[in-house]
Amino acid sequence: MKAVILAAGVGSRLGRPFPKCLTQMPGGEPILGRQIRILNESGVNQVIVVVGFKKTLIMEQYPEALYKYNPFYYITNTSKSLLCALENVDDDVLWVNGDVVFDSQLIRDVLDHPFNTTAVDRKKCGAEEVKYTEDDLGFIASISKEVERPLGEAVGVNKIQKNDIKTFIQALKDCHDEDYFEKGMELAISKGVKFKALDISRYRCIEVDFEEDLIQAKDMFAISSPSPAKLMSIKPENPQNGLPIELIEAKNLQRKLSKSSAG
Repeated sequence: MKAVILAAGVGSRLGRPFPKCLTQMPGGEPILGRQIRILNESGVNQVIVVVGFKKTLIMEQYPEALYKYNPFYYITNTSKSLLCALENVDDDVLWVNGDVVFDSQLIRDVLDHPFNTTAVDRKKCGAEEVKYTEDDLGFIASISKEVERPLGEAVGVNKIQKNDIKTFIQALKDCHDEDYFEKGMELAISKGVKFKALDISRYRCIEVDFEEDLIQAKDMFAISSPSPAKLMSIKPENPQNGLPIELIEAKNLQRKLSKSSAG
């Protein structure tokens, strides 16, 4: 089992000078770091991060991950970033958007689900959310932002099994540059690939697109008492070098500790 995290985009709607996936959650853990940790703890043996915008900031922060670079991140969408990661893969793959914050059990449920899987939240959706419908057997019938009479939101966590991955890769190749990966899913569905909807409504899960999403995410995942072992404290973000101020302070503290131990 491999996992792919899509983190190439600029994230212009959130308006940060650094990749959106480096935004801090309560306790000081960036969204991307939280995703990588949960995937590793859930038994995923390889995590591939697709990078683009200010890729060096991400790669320096998480050198243990594998990386694929989408050099056209500024003119392509998630269908092509996902294609970058999957072109030479022949395995089961779970993929997530790099701006989704979720409970760890959600990932375990998706991994344990015995189908190609789309995690869904059965709720009323807004215009910007990716929506879905199902057929009579609970498989995805349509999935996009323009779905009529949707059953809820597709939350940006999906899995495809090895036996269908070649068909899915071709579907991603057939997508236009501006298409989201959900278009590739719809094309694959038209060729006989089936994705089962998995209701994850009982878990916490939110995609951070706008400032109000970030406020909601921090409230949703708030912790009562931060661990004293944490090097990073929750402070306002700072555009210095494109990094959040808490990352800068953590790096500085680590350097001081290294110097003192060396002396």
